Amino acid sequence: MLVHPQFDPVAIHLGPLAVRWYGLMYLVGFALIWIAARHRIVRTPGGAWTLQDFEDVLFHGIVGTIVGGRLGYVLFYKFGDYFAEPWRILYVWEGGMSFHGGFLGVVIALSWFALRRRRDWLALADFVAPLVPLGLAAGRLGNFINAELWGRPAAVPWAMVFPNVDAIPRHPSQIYEFGLEGLALFGLLWWFSARPRPRGAISAAFLIGYGTLRFGVEFTREPDSFLGLLAGGLSMGQWLSVPMIVAGAVMMGWAYRSGAR
Repeated sequence: MLVHPQFDPVAIHLGPLAVRWYGLMYLVGFALIWIAARHRIVRTPGGAWTLQDFEDVLFHGIVGTIVGGRLGYVLFYKFGDYFAEPWRILYVWEGGMSFHGGFLGVVIALSWFALRRRRDWLALADFVAPLVPLGLAAGRLGNFINAELWGRPAAVPWAMVFPNVDAIPRHPSQIYEFGLEGLALFGLLWWFSARPRPRGAISAAFLIGYGTLRFGVEFTREPDSFLGLLAGGLSMGQWLSVPMIVAGAVMMGWAYRSGAR
């Protein structure tokens, strides 16, 4: 049995300012995305994207992630609480971000970018999709450092006690998500996108891959105490992942039928 080390959530103090690990993980995630994008752009000289293009895309993605992630948490998880005290939506230091909300925020932000720059939206999505799991991996490490989003009780040898919760050994579900939705999904999408694919196929692979992996990992993750399990004994995260899987399957079929590149 393992015990969570109970890291201090504050990485460093800069005078009165407390820099938290969770915020730093967001910066690490965006930095890794930039490095991977630069690698791909440099290796395909004369391609459709320049580094300046991607830096503009990344800025839109950062805004979409933060705004969408926060609003998604408000709408999907604690709408009643924030409806009663709407000013607390701005209290981001209290925590509360939703991947599915962040995903929708990025979709909207990149759609706006593509419209303004007259870029093909699916081509943009196909370029960005393989990079996203790097940000997800960093975010899940932040969850682990904060000892939040812990797993359900478990009897596996690597079960971990989270002293801030109780003395029950639990699945380290944050690490599962780091490995699966982060590293494994990045590796699969990086490999899948290394060869020419029909337009939309890479984006579809991301939707199917993330939705499936998140749906599976949720069986090891403790449901939010204020929501519990919903219809069919599924969590909110699972219900939000189902449309991603369905949309990805439909998009993948369309991509290969159309054969557009």
